[in-house]
Amino acid sequence: MELLDRFLKYVAFDTQSDESSETFPSTEKQKVLLAALKEEMETLGMTEVTMDKYGYVMGTIPASAGCEGAPVIGFIAHVDTAPDMSGANIRPHIIESYDGEDIPLNNALTMRVADFPELAFFKGHTLIHTDGNTLLGADDKAGVAEIMTAAEYLMTHPEVKHGKIRIGFTPDEEIGRGVDFFDVTAFGADFAYTVDGGMEGELEYENFNAASAKVEIQGRNVHPGYAKNKMINAIEVAGEMMQLLPAWERPEHTEGYEGFYHCVGVSGTVEKASLTYIIRDHDAERFERRKRFMWSAVDFLRAKYGGDTVNLTLKDQYYNMRKMVEPHPEVIDRALKAMEMADVKPLVRPIRGGTDGARLSFMGLPCPNLFTGGMNFHGKFEYCSLTTMKKAQQVIQNIAMLWAE
Repeated sequence: MELLDRFLKYVAFDTQSDESSETFPSTEKQKVLLAALKEEMETLGMTEVTMDKYGYVMGTIPASAGCEGAPVIGFIAHVDTAPDMSGANIRPHIIESYDGEDIPLNNALTMRVADFPELAFFKGHTLIHTDGNTLLGADDKAGVAEIMTAAEYLMTHPEVKHGKIRIGFTPDEEIGRGVDFFDVTAFGADFAYTVDGGMEGELEYENFNAASAKVEIQGRNVHPGYAKNKMINAIEVAGEMMQLLPAWERPEHTEGYEGFYHCVGVSGTVEKASLTYIIRDHDAERFERRKRFMWSAVDFLRAKYGGDTVNLTLKDQYYNMRKMVEPHPEVIDRALKAMEMADVKPLVRPIRGGTDGARLSFMGLPCPNLFTGGMNFHGKFEYCSLTTMKKAQQVIQNIAMLWAE
């Protein structure tokens, strides 16, 4: 099956995950695509194909004759789409040779080059974009399609020498639970690569240290006509909390290695209010300092309004994989060589986010991240370059060959 056909087939599955769900996976509909991938693996003749009760799908491309002693390498992608926007009834549009101009998504919405200047890179590429009503699902169905198309190529070209290759597909990555039950031992790879990046050439082995924070505020509601020295307005206290955190350390003012505090949810009445934050930083010491600063802000409000007024629940989510990957430079070196072979210019830079690979690296499976060609993830301006997707497929095949040398 051609790469484009696979991608269009996969994005037709509604696989949106749900962060409010307490099940795993968070939505049963993710298992529909996962089951289809298991069946497709079996049809291709892959071995050791499994799907466990959590939905994880794994399969093997057997080693070529004489390459059985090569390291076992894995390629991993996630099937879920983000809760931020609907992933149902996706209607992809294809531009055969992009002219570098603004792209009308529908009668009311245009993707403007002025807003998304990286579009200039893709002039001449075949682009796939949304109709402006849903996300596209390139995150990470582009990665799924690239891995499966590379797997088919390796299965049908026995002259290409490679060691044992393990393929894995996960649910719930978008809500931070993607590898909660991933069995690294059963996967059996020495090293792996997530295929979940964006811009052509991206190679990432640094990511944020990440924490979530929930600030719950208990106010005191009194009739406003008689509230003097009695009322504690939880909404106002929430506003104070937001002002205590530095405004210049929000996502819209940061880049590169700069961390941030990001308020992702606000709700409340005079009686009760809550704020939800994510905290991010690449540097471990600065990450700890950010968490301490949030505690100090809460302590300040407690001293001002009373000890039971403000409560903070702060949880670490994942850590920077760099210290787990750097001891294995060969993982990066082979990826760089594979890109060179595919005529791809490497972009080695930190992920301003996280991947399943970050947690897997701390679970004993060093796992940097490769590009897919998808852009503007999680929203109606999402698009993907088929031209770059084909290069990503080639990089996967090249990595497989290089580990057998």
